[in-house]
Amino acid sequence: MQAKSKASRSPAPKRARAEDRPTAAKAPARTAKSAKQQPVAAAEVPVLVKPRVKPVRDSFTMPREDYDLIPQLKARALDFKRPTKKSELLRAGLQVLAALPDAQLHAALDALKSLKAGRPKRKR
Repeated sequence: MQAKSKASRSPAPKRARAEDRPTAAKAPARTAKSAKQQPVAAAEVPVLVKPRVKPVRDSFTMPREDYDLIPQLKARALDFKRPTKKSELLRAGLQVLAALPDAQLHAALDALKSLKAGRPKRKR
């Protein structure tokens, strides 16, 4: 095997720099007629940017009777051709409760079965 000397190697091709690239010819000046036909530039129209709302994940416990209401409500929503997710039902319920007067909210909360706080103990 013969080793090539450094002198016999060809140098790597150089990449063209921005200054070396040919530039495009300047566009002709717009006339009043062509300015009317051009769409409105994006800078001229204010863009309303809504901040992204990050969802909050949480877990909770509820009695089986209440949990069994979720598929029933989802089926009712399908009757009027509105597929619904469990989270949408819970959010809608919160909105309805928020709109109640204090007396009705108090009555609705008193009608609920009370639950023990915390997670159930593990069975071994």
